[in-house]
Amino acid sequence: MEALKKVGRWLAPPPDRAEDGRDTWPSRTAFLLAAMGGCAGMGNLLRYPSQVYNNNGLQWFVPYLMAVFLIAIPALVLEIAIGQAYRGGSVVANNSLNHRLKGAGLSLLYVGFVVGPYFVVNLAWIMNYFRNSFISPLPWTGRGEEFYMRDVVANVDPIIGNLTDNGHAVLNYTRFPGVGMVGETVGWTAFTWFLVWLCIFRGVGLTGRVVYFTMGLPIVVTIILIGRSLSLENACEGVKLMWAQWHGGKLANGEIWQTACGQVFFSTGVGFGYFTSYASYNRKHSNAVVDAIVIVASNVLFENIAAFTVFGVVGFLGLWPQAGVRLGSFTVGFLTIPQAVTEMPGANFWAAALFFTLMVLGFSSAFAMLDAVVTLIMDSGTKCGRALVVTALTVISFLLSLPYCTEFGYYLLEGVDRWTNDVALVFVVFTECVSSTTVYRWHDVVGQVGLPSFVIYNFGYLGGMFIGVAIAHWVNAGAGAAAGLGVYAVCSIISSATGKAPDAKTPKYFAQSTMASRFWWLAFYSGNQLRRDLNGIVGHGNNWEIPTFWAPLLRYISAPVLAIVFSFSYPAFYRLRYEPLHILGFGIGHIALIIIALGFIVPRWFDVLIPPARRGEGHIPYAPGVMIDGDERSKRCSREVESGDSSSMEVPSSPAEK
Repeated sequence: MEALKKVGRWLAPPPDRAEDGRDTWPSRTAFLLAAMGGCAGMGNLLRYPSQVYNNNGLQWFVPYLMAVFLIAIPALVLEIAIGQAYRGGSVVANNSLNHRLKGAGLSLLYVGFVVGPYFVVNLAWIMNYFRNSFISPLPWTGRGEEFYMRDVVANVDPIIGNLTDNGHAVLNYTRFPGVGMVGETVGWTAFTWFLVWLCIFRGVGLTGRVVYFTMGLPIVVTIILIGRSLSLENACEGVKLMWAQWHGGKLANGEIWQTACGQVFFSTGVGFGYFTSYASYNRKHSNAVVDAIVIVASNVLFENIAAFTVFGVVGFLGLWPQAGVRLGSFTVGFLTIPQAVTEMPGANFWAAALFFTLMVLGFSSAFAMLDAVVTLIMDSGTKCGRALVVTALTVISFLLSLPYCTEFGYYLLEGVDRWTNDVALVFVVFTECVSSTTVYRWHDVVGQVGLPSFVIYNFGYLGGMFIGVAIAHWVNAGAGAAAGLGVYAVCSIISSATGKAPDAKTPKYFAQSTMASRFWWLAFYSGNQLRRDLNGIVGHGNNWEIPTFWAPLLRYISAPVLAIVFSFSYPAFYRLRYEPLHILGFGIGHIALIIIALGFIVPRWFDVLIPPARRGEGHIPYAPGVMIDGDERSKRCSREVESGDSSSMEVPSSPAEK
């Protein structure tokens, strides 16, 4: 019995502990592999080729790389840095930024909790392929699309609805005759959720070992598949489809920008909340900036190299894109990669290896999304053990997967996936960019320039984006840009000309006049102070510091780009409003917006998710320009909770109140 216990402790070791008593990763490598595993999955091997196929040509890389460099990396630096610095998951860390951002933190976890159930159903379809890999000849040989849609997905064809000729009204709603459950999909879904439970029930000690396997095997198999795919006849024509064609006119269509942002967020994991949770188990002074760059760079490299596997087969099969036809998020991947395997010697062996690899790669993303929710509950101070929490959440997630296991589940998945990405995911990342650079330590700004100036400036900042994108859709892009920039410029001038004269130190470039000094406090202080406070922790020693341009990039580049991308959701939905499952998905996506709003308006409703000793961390004392790190804030809050002096948690908004 003792020997069995030793084996159990070796396979599922208890996690290490940091100085503050929090669980920690066994090593930095374990954290990086877990983070990479969270983002490197079916989104790379299956979803990414499908999105590139729908937007074929070099023009795809314009919005794609802009989303990577202007949004994904800065946002990931934020998510990792606050998790590591404030030692908590998404809700706890955002509460430490400001007590009104608890809803913003919860919205990130909501996105992952919505995606997880249908993501696992995709894994169940992969396991269906895995089972059929032992049949010779492979049953999808020569009938890839038919096998996928009829044998694996096994959905009944819907009766497609339509709009009136002028598009102003719905003539008929789409109907779905099939409502039964697909038994095999249910079985494999239950099995996959069991694997998820197995990987996270013990904590990061076990997860840190699992990821070595979940990341190593896929890389080896992918390299082999690339070689075989590129050796097929006419493979070069498929590669040209991705790398050697230019369709510049597509860049005028908002859909390609929306798709690129959604893909980058989906594949890198930005906006799902699990990076903050994972980073909270790092050593406090780990190198967060380098970690963020390595994670995103490895993901971009992996999915673009792995795409050769699919596009070699696209050329071999002659699967050329058709104008006006948009394939589902995973369709091309499910059709082309299995077909590539049928052309290999020992096809059954490689088919089994491929789909086992896809399963391993995929459920590392699945358990990352669920683990973020587990971290939320464990951080809240619950008395339930981790194993019980993981079990309960796994069962709930399985029940949420069941609607996708029906004979209309594929179409439900398409509707929920599209609008979760295009609405919820884009907006929660927009909220991250705006809130971290606007709300953080805003009392310092109000104390220096006055509340009216703060309100006027931010009305111009947010209102300019709203008015600009609205006019761009109603009139044209030029008019929208002029209107948005005009509103922002007018409000900036008014707020900078009428505010109080700041009495705290201002950078020399803005200290030459009172008006310029006010503008600096309004436009740059919050984000710059967050950068300084975080660098006191994550930029410790020889670590890379968060650069000066990081906060302005988030606020004035990332946020406006995301606002523009988000605005394309509504015209796109208007054209699909005859699809009931798209209507459902559109509504599910907007729940994230409601959570964010409620957190800002009634933050006390979310206090149950924060340990009592840490609820006051979001009330930062008035101290313009003074660095305040997480340790000082936690100690202050603990003293206030112990003394019962809740009034001291309220933050003065001016020097006089201080």
